[in-house]
Amino acid sequence: MGTPLDSRAEQVAEVLDRLYEEYPDSTISLNYSNRLELLVAVILSAQCTDERVNEVCADLFETYRTPEDYADAPQEELAEAINSITYYNNKAKYIRSACTDIVEEHGGEVPDTMSALTDLAGVGRKTANVVLQHGHDVVEGIVVDTHVQRLTRRLGITAEERPERIEADLLEIVPEDDWQQFTHLMIDHGRAVCTAINPDCEDCVLADICPSERGDAAVDLASGEAW
Repeated sequence: MGTPLDSRAEQVAEVLDRLYEEYPDSTISLNYSNRLELLVAVILSAQCTDERVNEVCADLFETYRTPEDYADAPQEELAEAINSITYYNNKAKYIRSACTDIVEEHGGEVPDTMSALTDLAGVGRKTANVVLQHGHDVVEGIVVDTHVQRLTRRLGITAEERPERIEADLLEIVPEDDWQQFTHLMIDHGRAVCTAINPDCEDCVLADICPSERGDAAVDLASGEAW
């Protein structure tokens, strides 16, 4: 990226200051009561709203309580239980496979390392970071979801396009103490103001430090979104 590291770090600091004030109670919006529920919920949340995931999981978590429950469930049964979720057939396969590995390789406990988590079916760095942060209280990265990807590019914080590259870039300029909250603030602002389509630039607390314009969709091309 052409912008000097110090300049981007200063911009991030200003963004954080303003968003902390705007969203003082920002936190994860998925409902869960243990690490297994968190893992399942995050797998289901890929390309699906947290609101829908929470609706589905309210019943799902009553039926399936242990990794063995998921691992032993017939594919068709589990898929039917989550059929209002996007890509429910694939996600049912991921959950069954991941839970089988948790039972057979991790003693029935959701693992607590990045490498072990990303070895599970359906678990990439984004999902693993969420589980580590909120399930194990381990923060070793930044969760890059579609909101983080969109907002950091629009704000000119990064020019990277792939989530893994964006995360690596952000780790250099976001203070480590803010790694977890950075994602929550980006998500809240992305949902409330800096939406994928027709962002509310006029009422944005970051408008004066945002280089993007409503009519310039170039920064969104990588994620397939347009203003």
